[in-house]
Amino acid sequence: MAKLKIKKGDMVKIIAGDDKGKMGKVLSVMPKDSAVVVEGCKIAKKAIKPSDNNPKGGFVSKEMPMHISNVKKAEEK
Repeated sequence: MAKLKIKKGDMVKIIAGDDKGKMGKVLSVMPKDSAVVVEGCKIAKKAIKPSDNNPKGGFVSKEMPMHISNVKKAEEK
């Protein structure tokens, strides 16, 4: 497990994948999986079963983890 240079709260730029070119804030870092979750990037629709909080069920948009090699720290100006 290598030491990661990207931390929670950093601004990063997506350099590969469907969201290439977008910028966002790191919501969480998973060092064991070498993955990060970036705000507003790699959105997936997840099905939700009906429950007390959500009686109808339906779909929820959620950010999914992406490999840390697909992001780089944004340059600070």
